Amino acid sequence: MSLVLYQYWRSSASWRVRWALAHKGIAFDKVAVNLLKSEQRADEHRARNPIGHLPALEVAPGRYLAESVAIIEWLEETHPTPALYPADPWAKARVRQVCELVNAGIQPLQNLVVLDKVSSEAEGKKAWAHEFNLRGLKALEALLREIDAELGEGSFAVGSTLTAADLFVVPQVYSARRFGVDVAPFTRVLRAEASALATPHADGARPEKQPDAPAT
Repeated sequence: MSLVLYQYWRSSASWRVRWALAHKGIAFDKVAVNLLKSEQRADEHRARNPIGHLPALEVAPGRYLAESVAIIEWLEETHPTPALYPADPWAKARVRQVCELVNAGIQPLQNLVVLDKVSSEAEGKKAWAHEFNLRGLKALEALLREIDAELGEGSFAVGSTLTAADLFVVPQVYSARRFGVDVAPFTRVLRAEASALATPHADGARPEKQPDAPAT
Protein backbone atom coordinates (compact mmCIF):
# COMPACT_ATOMS: atom_id res chain seq x y z
CA MET A 1 0.00 0.00 0.00
CA SER A 2 1.01 3.62 -0.42
CA LEU A 3 1.71 5.56 2.72
CA VAL A 4 -1.30 7.50 3.97
CA LEU A 5 -0.86 10.93 5.50
CA TYR A 6 -3.62 12.09 7.83
CA GLN A 7 -3.34 15.85 7.72
CA TYR A 8 -5.00 19.24 7.86
CA TRP A 9 -4.29 21.72 5.10
CA ARG A 10 -3.04 24.53 7.38
CA SER A 11 -1.31 22.38 9.98
CA SER A 12 2.35 23.37 9.96
CA ALA A 13 3.43 19.92 11.15
CA SER A 14 1.46 18.31 8.30
CA TRP A 15 3.13 20.71 5.87
CA ARG A 16 6.58 19.60 7.03
CA VAL A 17 5.82 15.93 6.46
CA ARG A 18 4.12 16.20 3.08
CA TRP A 19 7.06 18.31 1.88
CA ALA A 20 9.54 15.71 3.13
CA LEU A 21 7.61 12.92 1.40
CA ALA A 22 7.50 14.84 -1.89
CA HIS A 23 11.17 15.81 -1.64
CA LYS A 24 12.11 12.16 -1.30
CA GLY A 25 9.83 11.09 -4.13
CA ILE A 26 7.71 8.84 -1.92
CA ALA A 27 4.17 8.13 -3.09
CA PHE A 28 1.49 8.82 -0.51
CA ASP A 29 -2.21 9.45 -0.19
CA LYS A 30 -3.77 12.27 1.81
CA VAL A 31 -6.71 12.01 4.18
CA ALA A 32 -8.06 15.22 5.65
CA VAL A 33 -8.72 15.53 9.37
CA ASN A 34 -10.54 18.80 10.04
CA LEU A 35 -9.12 20.55 13.11
CA LEU A 36 -11.88 23.15 13.14
CA LYS A 37 -14.48 20.40 13.43
CA SER A 38 -12.45 18.68 16.20
CA GLU A 39 -12.06 15.52 14.12
CA GLN A 40 -8.59 15.11 15.63
CA ARG A 41 -10.20 14.51 19.04
CA ALA A 42 -12.31 11.58 17.86
CA ASP A 43 -11.45 8.07 19.00
CA GLU A 44 -10.78 7.13 15.38
CA HIS A 45 -7.94 9.62 15.15
CA ARG A 46 -6.65 9.01 18.67
CA ALA A 47 -6.08 5.43 17.57
CA ARG A 48 -3.55 6.92 15.12
CA ASN A 49 -2.03 9.35 17.63
CA PRO A 50 -3.11 9.15 21.29
CA ILE A 51 -2.66 12.87 21.91
CA GLY A 52 -4.85 13.73 18.94
CA HIS A 53 -2.37 15.85 17.00
CA LEU A 54 -1.63 15.93 13.28
CA PRO A 55 -0.10 14.56 11.20
CA ALA A 56 -0.16 10.80 11.46
CA LEU A 57 1.40 8.59 8.82
CA GLU A 58 0.02 5.12 8.15
CA VAL A 59 3.09 3.10 7.17
CA ALA A 60 1.35 -0.29 6.94
CA PRO A 61 -2.27 -1.32 7.39
CA GLY A 62 -3.21 -0.24 10.90
CA ARG A 63 0.35 0.84 11.78
CA TYR A 64 0.80 4.55 12.41
CA LEU A 65 3.66 6.88 13.16
CA ALA A 66 2.91 10.33 14.55
CA GLU A 67 4.87 13.51 15.37
CA SER A 68 6.59 15.28 12.50
CA VAL A 69 10.14 14.99 13.86
CA ALA A 70 9.79 11.23 14.30
CA ILE A 71 8.21 10.83 10.87
CA ILE A 72 10.86 12.87 9.04
CA GLU A 73 13.73 11.08 10.78
CA TRP A 74 12.13 7.71 9.94
CA LEU A 75 11.81 8.79 6.31
CA GLU A 76 15.47 9.83 6.32
CA GLU A 77 16.54 6.44 7.65
CA THR A 78 14.35 4.41 5.30
CA HIS A 79 14.79 6.63 2.23
CA PRO A 80 18.19 8.28 2.73
CA THR A 81 18.37 10.03 -0.63
CA PRO A 82 17.87 12.81 -1.33
CA ALA A 83 19.05 13.58 2.17
CA LEU A 84 17.39 16.04 4.51
CA TYR A 85 20.18 15.95 7.08
CA PRO A 86 23.88 16.73 6.51
CA ALA A 87 26.45 13.97 6.87
CA ASP A 88 28.62 16.04 9.19
CA PRO A 89 27.57 15.32 12.81
CA TRP A 90 27.79 18.95 13.96
CA ALA A 91 25.86 20.31 10.99
CA LYS A 92 23.29 17.56 11.52
CA ALA A 93 22.97 18.57 15.16
CA ARG A 94 22.42 22.16 14.13
CA VAL A 95 19.64 21.07 11.75
CA ARG A 96 18.02 19.21 14.64
CA GLN A 97 18.40 22.28 16.86
CA VAL A 98 16.55 24.45 14.34
CA CYS A 99 13.82 21.83 14.03
CA GLU A 100 13.40 21.62 17.79
CA LEU A 101 13.42 25.37 18.31
CA VAL A 102 10.39 25.53 16.03
CA ASN A 103 8.81 22.23 17.02
CA ALA A 104 9.13 22.66 20.78
CA GLY A 105 9.68 26.36 21.32
CA ILE A 106 7.27 28.11 18.94
CA GLN A 107 4.66 25.99 17.22
CA PRO A 108 3.02 24.28 20.23
CA LEU A 109 2.22 27.66 21.79
CA GLN A 110 -0.09 28.51 18.88
CA ASN A 111 -1.94 25.19 18.74
CA LEU A 112 -5.73 25.40 18.89
CA VAL A 113 -5.85 23.50 22.17
CA VAL A 114 -3.57 26.15 23.72
CA LEU A 115 -5.33 29.14 22.18
CA ASP A 116 -8.69 27.86 23.38
CA LYS A 117 -7.34 27.89 26.95
CA VAL A 118 -5.72 31.31 26.62
CA SER A 119 -8.84 33.23 25.66
CA SER A 120 -12.37 32.85 24.41
CA GLU A 121 -11.92 35.95 22.26
CA ALA A 122 -10.33 35.93 18.80
CA GLU A 123 -8.23 39.01 19.55
CA GLY A 124 -6.88 37.49 22.75
CA LYS A 125 -5.85 34.35 20.91
CA LYS A 126 -4.19 36.33 18.15
CA ALA A 127 -2.27 38.50 20.62
CA TRP A 128 -0.92 35.41 22.40
CA ALA A 129 0.10 33.72 19.16
CA HIS A 130 1.66 36.96 17.89
CA GLU A 131 3.80 37.31 21.02
CA PHE A 132 5.19 33.80 20.92
CA ASN A 133 5.76 33.81 17.16
CA LEU A 134 7.68 37.08 17.50
CA ARG A 135 9.71 35.69 20.40
CA GLY A 136 10.47 32.55 18.40
CA LEU A 137 11.51 34.36 15.23
CA LYS A 138 13.92 36.52 17.21
CA ALA A 139 15.58 33.38 18.55
CA LEU A 140 15.53 31.69 15.14
CA GLU A 141 17.18 34.70 13.48
CA ALA A 142 19.96 34.67 16.08
CA LEU A 143 20.46 30.92 15.72
CA LEU A 144 20.72 30.98 11.93
CA ARG A 145 23.28 33.78 12.12
CA GLU A 146 25.26 31.80 14.68
CA ILE A 147 25.22 28.77 12.39
CA ASP A 148 26.42 30.92 9.48
CA ALA A 149 29.35 32.10 11.59
CA GLU A 150 30.31 28.49 12.24
CA LEU A 151 29.62 26.78 8.94
CA GLY A 152 29.83 29.62 6.43
CA GLU A 153 27.01 31.78 5.18
CA GLY A 154 24.32 29.70 3.52
CA SER A 155 21.21 30.48 1.57
CA PHE A 156 19.16 27.83 3.37
CA ALA A 157 18.56 27.53 7.10
CA VAL A 158 21.69 25.42 7.52
CA GLY A 159 24.15 25.49 4.66
CA SER A 160 23.59 25.66 0.93
CA THR A 161 21.06 22.87 0.40
CA LEU A 162 17.55 22.09 1.60
CA THR A 163 17.46 20.30 4.95
CA ALA A 164 14.82 19.32 7.47
CA ALA A 165 15.45 22.67 9.15
CA ASP A 166 13.89 24.49 6.20
CA LEU A 167 10.81 22.29 6.39
CA PHE A 168 10.25 23.64 9.89
CA VAL A 169 11.22 27.26 9.25
CA VAL A 170 8.97 27.90 6.24
CA PRO A 171 5.65 26.86 7.83
CA GLN A 172 6.50 28.80 10.97
CA VAL A 173 7.10 32.00 9.02
CA TYR A 174 3.75 31.44 7.33
CA SER A 175 2.13 31.12 10.75
CA ALA A 176 3.86 34.24 12.04
CA ARG A 177 2.39 36.23 9.16
CA ARG A 178 -1.06 34.81 9.89
CA PHE A 179 -0.83 36.18 13.41
CA GLY A 180 0.25 39.63 12.29
CA VAL A 181 3.98 39.47 12.97
CA ASP A 182 6.09 41.87 10.91
CA VAL A 183 8.68 39.42 9.58
CA ALA A 184 10.68 41.99 7.61
CA PRO A 185 13.39 42.45 10.27
CA PHE A 186 14.27 38.74 10.18
CA THR A 187 16.35 38.91 7.03
CA ARG A 188 18.31 35.72 7.63
CA VAL A 189 15.13 33.74 8.22
CA LEU A 190 13.56 35.24 5.10
CA ARG A 191 16.61 34.27 3.03
CA ALA A 192 16.16 30.67 4.11
CA GLU A 193 12.44 30.84 3.39
CA ALA A 194 12.98 32.17 -0.14
CA SER A 195 15.62 29.55 -0.96
CA ALA A 196 13.48 26.71 0.36
CA LEU A 197 10.37 27.84 -1.50
CA ALA A 198 12.33 27.93 -4.75
CA THR A 199 13.11 24.19 -4.56
CA PRO A 200 11.17 21.46 -6.37
CA HIS A 201 8.09 20.19 -4.50
CA ALA A 202 7.87 23.28 -2.30
CA ASP A 203 4.90 24.71 -4.16
CA GLY A 204 2.87 21.50 -4.04
CA ALA A 205 3.34 21.27 -0.28
CA ARG A 206 1.87 24.72 0.39
CA PRO A 207 -1.35 24.82 2.43
CA GLU A 208 -3.45 26.38 -0.31
CA LYS A 209 -2.53 23.54 -2.68
CA GLN A 210 -4.07 20.86 -0.44
CA PRO A 211 -7.34 19.15 -1.40
CA ASP A 212 -9.00 20.15 1.87
CA ALA A 213 -8.05 23.82 1.59
CA PRO A 214 -11.09 26.08 1.26
CA ALA A 215 -11.80 27.45 -2.18
CA THR A 216 -10.60 31.02 -2.62
